[in-house]
Amino acid sequence: MGHTNRLNVALLLISASAISLASPALAQEAASDIADPASVEAEPDQAADTSGNGRVFAPEYFAQFAPRNALDMVNQLPGFSISGGNDNGQRGLGQASQNVIVNGERFSGKADGVREQLGRIPADDVIRIELVDGNSLDIPGLTGLVANVIHESTGLSGQFRWDTGFRAHNTEAQLYGGEVSITGSTGALDYTVSLSNRNNRFGADGPILITDAAGDLIERQDTKSSGGFDNPTLSANLAYRFSENVLANLNLSYGRDYFFNNNTELATNVAGFTRVQDNRRRERGPEYEIGGDIEFPFGPGSLKLIGLERFERDNFSFQLIDTFDDGRDTEGSIFRQSNETGERIGRFEYGWNMFSADWQLSGEAAFNRLNRASEILVLDPSGEFVDIPFPAGTGGVTEDRFEGILSFTRQISPAFSIQATAGGEYSQIEQTGVAANSRTFQRPKGSLSLTWKPASDFDITLSGRRRVGQLSFGDFLASVSLDDDNENRGNNELQPDQSWNLELEMNKGLGAWGSVKVELRHAWFEDFVDFFPLPTGGEARGNIGSARRTHFQINTTLKGEPIGLRGVQLDVQAIRRWMNINDPFTGEDRPFSQDLIDLLEVDLRHDIPGSDIAYGAGLFTNQNAPYSRLTEIGRQHEGPTFANLFVEHKDVFGLTVRARWANVLSARNKFDRTVFDGPRPNSPVLFNENMDRRIGAIFRFSVSGDF
Repeated sequence: MGHTNRLNVALLLISASAISLASPALAQEAASDIADPASVEAEPDQAADTSGNGRVFAPEYFAQFAPRNALDMVNQLPGFSISGGNDNGQRGLGQASQNVIVNGERFSGKADGVREQLGRIPADDVIRIELVDGNSLDIPGLTGLVANVIHESTGLSGQFRWDTGFRAHNTEAQLYGGEVSITGSTGALDYTVSLSNRNNRFGADGPILITDAAGDLIERQDTKSSGGFDNPTLSANLAYRFSENVLANLNLSYGRDYFFNNNTELATNVAGFTRVQDNRRRERGPEYEIGGDIEFPFGPGSLKLIGLERFERDNFSFQLIDTFDDGRDTEGSIFRQSNETGERIGRFEYGWNMFSADWQLSGEAAFNRLNRASEILVLDPSGEFVDIPFPAGTGGVTEDRFEGILSFTRQISPAFSIQATAGGEYSQIEQTGVAANSRTFQRPKGSLSLTWKPASDFDITLSGRRRVGQLSFGDFLASVSLDDDNENRGNNELQPDQSWNLELEMNKGLGAWGSVKVELRHAWFEDFVDFFPLPTGGEARGNIGSARRTHFQINTTLKGEPIGLRGVQLDVQAIRRWMNINDPFTGEDRPFSQDLIDLLEVDLRHDIPGSDIAYGAGLFTNQNAPYSRLTEIGRQHEGPTFANLFVEHKDVFGLTVRARWANVLSARNKFDRTVFDGPRPNSPVLFNENMDRRIGAIFRFSVSGDF
């Protein structure tokens, strides 16, 4: 049975089990107010429905997991997974898209993602977590199921987490990952200060086979790769309540990025010579963010002002050296690139109540910039690196973008709610350098969302949206990839893609069995962006026409208590996508380059009743589409299946200790491509490249605690 067929069967089995487990009885709606922290009482190991608006999870529900912070708690919400937000690379803030909020408010910072911020809220400060309908929150942009974390600082406290690990092959130990944070309050000021380091070490070894069109061996390359990254960051989040209705927040962050990747290659060619290659990649640079907001009564409503400034510098270098045993000269090249990116945002949100509905008028001005300097050097016969002219790789891109949106939210009845938004976006993009250009764009934006909630544990949301995409500034300027011998020539005529999106989301609580969430989304794209052939030769990223994509996803949590398996929890996520775009090189229909086709993730956890020990296992597999370029097609992937085992002790002298063995099934690092001797599709095959490298066992160890 093929990979895709196996996933389709899994999707059907999961859907069938969720439907068969659904209780036919509708939960009794309680009359208590969901916004009152003192109004919620819950029995251990169950969620308490407090209104027809959503489900409430008191701290007792999470007791078996011994959570240290709010992130640990949100991760255990049945059928729920964190998605969206401002930490996904988008420019500007825009309307809310993160499906997690805190005390009824969205996150306004960008440097720290929602996971990082939730991880700094002590579990003892969490009063409850509500799963609610996004339409009911008066936060335009939020639809479907949203987690609202209600917390209140209980005094000075601290947390720490140390993440370490190693791999069986090719890498140095990962020693310095983790975070330490302090949270507290004094008078009207709440504060959190943290020092963290996101890091990893990775590597692989194995053969790369170069064959001709007939499959005959041209060259065997025995390779070894070893790399890693560190991102030490100091952050501070301050909140000051001037009065009951006036609250201000200040977010500060400073960090540095360090990345390295070293590769060696011993190539044996059938022509009779041996080549040794050494290539090294380095990236490093600082980054900072300063952001804040203040909300206060104004006229008949409330006004929120938001400001943000962020900057990042990335110094990149890639060096490749080839030496030969047949007496020929050593060959080598260096590609260096310095990127400075910045963003400055001003935003206002004014909300008021009128005609039994919540209204909001929002406006945003975002000013983004990229300054890039690139150079290519080639090793000459004397052993010196000399500059090669590369003016297309140096220049700048700026975007001044303005957005205005009017939103309307109304609870039509206890079971029905509606949210509508309408507005537009104006942007001006200017490019400097040898391909200087200036253009302006005006695009309409808007959405309509309807939610039907017949019971507190069952809701269906149908949404239609008009979205405007964002361009990658790097695509305007030329760049090269030395190890793959590819060049992107840049395109100063790029314009943002647009799309119509139809989305259906269903959430159903299964009582003691757990819950299930089903999503179905379809998008119609215009001016889709991918590689296309340039009239003057070569290729660049450009607008290649219309495209379609359908996305199906199911998330479910099943608990073992109803069948006598106390403390057992099974979490399943399955995704399947269908895509269609006309390839600009061949004229054939194909999926989106390197987009996800399918994914299956299964996690089993058992918290042993009456003990502090938990153990479990997980499986993960996914498939991405191949990429398509002017003279080659290929796919890079890892798999076919990753598996992991873990054991956790929740009280080792007051600490939580967790050990994890990943890649139990020996998934491998693979890359396959076919390179043609000229533009596709009429050129003959020049060679095939097939990489199959060992990743090996991965061992992780973490210790977390409070102070």
